[in-house]
Amino acid sequence: MKHIHSDVLQFRGTHYDFGYKQGQLLKNSLTVKNRVRQWKVRRPRFIVEETEVKGAITRFAPWLWDELLGLRDALDWSMERVMMEYGGYRIDYKRSGCSIMTGDGYFIRNYDYMPKTYEGRYVFFQPTDGGYSIAGPSQRITGRMDGMNEHGLVIGYNFMHRKKPGDGFICCMIGRLILESCANVEEAVQMLKEIPHRHSFSYIVFDRSSQTFVVEASPRGVEVRTSNVCTNHFEILKKENRNHLVDSMKRLDAINSARHRINDAYDAFRLMNDTDQGVFSKQYSNWAGTIHTSGYLPNEMKTWFALGGDQDPVEFDFSQWLSGKDFSLMQITGKVDTDIPFVHMDEGAYWTGRK
Repeated sequence: MKHIHSDVLQFRGTHYDFGYKQGQLLKNSLTVKNRVRQWKVRRPRFIVEETEVKGAITRFAPWLWDELLGLRDALDWSMERVMMEYGGYRIDYKRSGCSIMTGDGYFIRNYDYMPKTYEGRYVFFQPTDGGYSIAGPSQRITGRMDGMNEHGLVIGYNFMHRKKPGDGFICCMIGRLILESCANVEEAVQMLKEIPHRHSFSYIVFDRSSQTFVVEASPRGVEVRTSNVCTNHFEILKKENRNHLVDSMKRLDAINSARHRINDAYDAFRLMNDTDQGVFSKQYSNWAGTIHTSGYLPNEMKTWFALGGDQDPVEFDFSQWLSGKDFSLMQITGKVDTDIPFVHMDEGAYWTGRK
């Protein structure tokens, strides 16, 4: 078992200052050093002009561009490098797993991915220059894997495929744009119809009404359905599905079969996080091992988070934080059943010619 951690990052201020602070924390970090080594094997093909990226981002969340400027200045990088690493537009994203279930007042999500990409940051951000306050784990620094904003809107995403990518945003930046700009599920669904999508994902949105919408999105179209469970296949855009869906169907069946004995959010959390219930995955070498389980309770404005399986969730009272009370907890710890290095805490978390 490997002991891992996520740092709890809390910030109130402008987007530029937030970007600058993050850049200071990243400078000379293992995350940046490992990413440099990763690019040596998987060379990016990034030729997007700054004006195109800026125009795409500012259409949906104009303040977010300032965060990239802050990162640029603190890291002393070119804007091209900042956009390639943290812009979330027209860049590649590898395959992943993930499972989501919702119920009366709760949204529980397993994030299944590759340890070599996991940044270990759980972020609370209260902007003073525009946009909504957000709580949740980050991906590619500016993006959000899942999260909840000050209005109780929750979002998470599940991978479908990377075939025939389009000119658009990757999943984690889409999560950030939605949380930054939308107050409820109706607004989120509308924006997901308007956002250009790089790859094919399902975006699951939830709010204080306990309504859940699954937005099936690809570069070629967007469809919306209601459901309280989602894994890694489309129900409407079936032509977009991968050929091998056995694992996705297995996790979907495990959740649906257990639904009758789920009485509350904690029961749902246990179903997702316990390693013997058929939903938690240990396929870390296949880019589909469960690294964290997130829980969001929008009516209570609380978030839950656990690293690895068979863990009790760490609870954060987001409403108290929004009122100005900082959390004393600086780091969340857990353990996962893998020896694969994590990008934020291990030397050698980069690719070889074989992996």
